[in-house]
Amino acid sequence: MKLVCKSCEIEISNVLTELRDLSLLNKEIGEDHTPLDYIPQGYFLIVGEDDEVDKKGTIIINLKDLINSKHHPDDHRLNGCCGLDGLDGMNRVCLNGHEIGTENSDCWMPHYIAINPSLVKFI
Repeated sequence: MKLVCKSCEIEISNVLTELRDLSLLNKEIGEDHTPLDYIPQGYFLIVGEDDEVDKKGTIIINLKDLINSKHHPDDHRLNGCCGLDGLDGMNRVCLNGHEIGTENSDCWMPHYIAINPSLVKFI
């Protein structure tokens, strides 16, 4: 499956498979303080009630699986020290400028994209 922007139907992800083995999720930071990917490339996860990473229903994907996207035009949403911390609202838009989700890529957190499920659809 792929994700597309609901507003313009541009593809925003590579082909993805639902992650069923939750032991593959990584919440750790590397020995040299290098953030690690939260979810393996090629997979998606829909956040459930017991997950700590985001709100229930949010779609989580690997940063490398996001395509046809750019940073939000509002600079106030692009805060972080070594990357984006996602604390100031959605910071990613599709290439046509529609909000799609939040990049979490700062040095103190595992890296992933949290996609707002009301703004995208699976094809």
